[in-house]
Amino acid sequence: MSLSTAVYQTFFKRNSIFVSTVFAGAFAFGVGFDLGVTAFYDRWNAGKQWKDIRHKYVQE
Repeated sequence: MSLSTAVYQTFFKRNSIFVSTVFAGAFAFGVGFDLGVTAFYDRWNAGKQWKDIRHKYVQE
């Protein structure tokens, strides 16, 4: 059994499984992309954000 046959039998043969796979993949990509961009933004702007300088201005 080739890889393409296995993929077809697993994901594409039934429409409900195909749609569920597409939605799950889109959700996972969205979460992963959001986490990646947020980590990049925090690293790029380290020391310039409110969470980094709050201790200088707020007294608890």
